[in-house]
Amino acid sequence: MQPPGGGAVRIERDSLGEVAVPADRPWGAQTQRALVHFAISTERWPPEFIAALARVKRAAARAHRAGGTMPAALATAIESAADDVIRGGHPDAFPLSIWQTGSGTQTNMNMNEVLASLATARLGETARVHPNDDVNRAQSSNDVIPTAIHVALAIALARAVEPALHALAAALREREQAFRGIVKIGRTHLQDAVPMTLGQAFGGWASQIERARRALVPALADLMPVPIGGTAIGTGLNAPPGFGTAVARELAEDCGLPFEPASDRFALIGAHDPVVAAHGALTAAAVALLRIANDVRLLASGPDAGLGELRLPANEPGSSIMPGKVNPTQAEALAMACVQVIGNNTSVAMAGAGGMLELNVYKPLLAHAALQSARLVADASHSFTVHCVAGIEADAPRIAAHLSRSRMLATALAPHIGYDATARIVHRAIDAGTTLREAALAEGVGGDDFDRWVDPAAMAGLPPR
Repeated sequence: MQPPGGGAVRIERDSLGEVAVPADRPWGAQTQRALVHFAISTERWPPEFIAALARVKRAAARAHRAGGTMPAALATAIESAADDVIRGGHPDAFPLSIWQTGSGTQTNMNMNEVLASLATARLGETARVHPNDDVNRAQSSNDVIPTAIHVALAIALARAVEPALHALAAALREREQAFRGIVKIGRTHLQDAVPMTLGQAFGGWASQIERARRALVPALADLMPVPIGGTAIGTGLNAPPGFGTAVARELAEDCGLPFEPASDRFALIGAHDPVVAAHGALTAAAVALLRIANDVRLLASGPDAGLGELRLPANEPGSSIMPGKVNPTQAEALAMACVQVIGNNTSVAMAGAGGMLELNVYKPLLAHAALQSARLVADASHSFTVHCVAGIEADAPRIAAHLSRSRMLATALAPHIGYDATARIVHRAIDAGTTLREAALAEGVGGDDFDRWVDPAAMAGLPPR
């Protein structure tokens, strides 16, 4: 097999025979075969997964050295090679598509071959490190790939998603306090409803984000058990006793997260319920974020012919043809990210259900979709916080004008004069084009009573005027 494009090559061998590999690439025969056989689309394994996979390989080498199942010099060379990858070195050494075998074997072998090449360079050509016998010792793609997925996704949730949601909730709470005294008209069915404060709207949004953040806690906990040590199907064939426990312990120390050996490795090789559940938490966050993005867009619509109750930061010109236009760009970017996450949830659910007997064969798709969703929720939340929420201002005069014109303030009359009489006042005001107060007085309500009963601030829960 010859690589496309010509150029200098070297001959590598695997169990199927010889393969020509570009001379300047650190991978071996199986990676080269995969480049030819899985030239599908442009999606590649994300860097955070590659780093997590290298962490698993490093932890395995350390466990072998500690357990005496690998010569110390060999284990150290593999560890050192993995260190390079974890630090972001050799980014071009992992070129494979996620659209490959459902176990992720090609990418596991890609990592094995690259680490073997780098470790061999450290030991010298006389001591060739073997990708299967050495780097992959006591491992299978079937337990390594899901372990790496757990590691990568757990790190993403703990170090990116959770802080981003925390910061957004804090920014919304700050705006809640800033706007706590501004009374506005609430809306249901996109129609006028009863009064509330603008602060209450922001507080409701903050509570949604805080709930989404809390939902990450059990999702993260479910990712802590890892199936490493189960090898091909969960029995642990070809792994020394205690190997999985030792690798999990190394991963916990390395990542600062309480990874532990799974009590049932079969369940985490044949299925990926914890990944599905974690993505469910990301989807719930996306649903809340999408609602908030849409509310912000509506309240900022206009500014002249819309609601116009919020003023958003003018981060960039909004139009290539309409001068002076400012668009809700951050809300739109957030909304698109959320729609992608929600779409990913369908993929994750179907992929999670793709366990066939002893092996789930959608592992690459699960890694791709779950990690993309984590990035989207974290990055879009951060951007929305910094470039939108922190700079939102209220248009108090416009809010007051909308409030004063709303006939739904009549709701406060119903406990005093009844629903039907209140409805007559509302319809009279609409038909005659008068104010609500004028219509109420025409229907026999006293002016002092009207002023006392229809107090927008009190209706919103603030002290009566």
